[in-house]
Amino acid sequence: MNTFDLTPPTDAQRRELSAGLSGDERRVLLEHGTEAAFCGVFLDNKKDGVYTCRLCALPLFRSNAKFDSGTGWPSFFEPFDVAHIRTIRDASYGMVRTEIVCARCGSHLGHVFPDGPPPTGDRHCLNSVSLGFTEKGQPLPDVLHRGGAEAAPAE
Repeated sequence: MNTFDLTPPTDAQRRELSAGLSGDERRVLLEHGTEAAFCGVFLDNKKDGVYTCRLCALPLFRSNAKFDSGTGWPSFFEPFDVAHIRTIRDASYGMVRTEIVCARCGSHLGHVFPDGPPPTGDRHCLNSVSLGFTEKGQPLPDVLHRGGAEAAPAE
């Protein structure tokens, strides 16, 4: 059972959260851009914790699902909870791919490909600027002030 509130942010909350984004974060999260390969802050992160949506802070991936895909972007074989991401058919740039977005706020995260490791065979390829990170044992960010699971320590 999902204990996180997946209700989208209000328009006022979205404006407030968007105002704090850098130009690169805005381009990727809100305009479906992509950061350059091999430069993201989380590519080589080996800490234990939870990766969250940079905009709304919904937990997206656990560090124990992260693997080195060699692609230049942080990659994960399974999400924190399948309800926390949505997939969208992306036919941009002459390719057909599966885009992944935050299920709560709709921010662009990256793409998922069927070439990952067991047990899922999936490679969720993410932009570092789409993510936040909370070390294990630290409280998850509660940027929407919802309390409950939102402010619990990262597992």
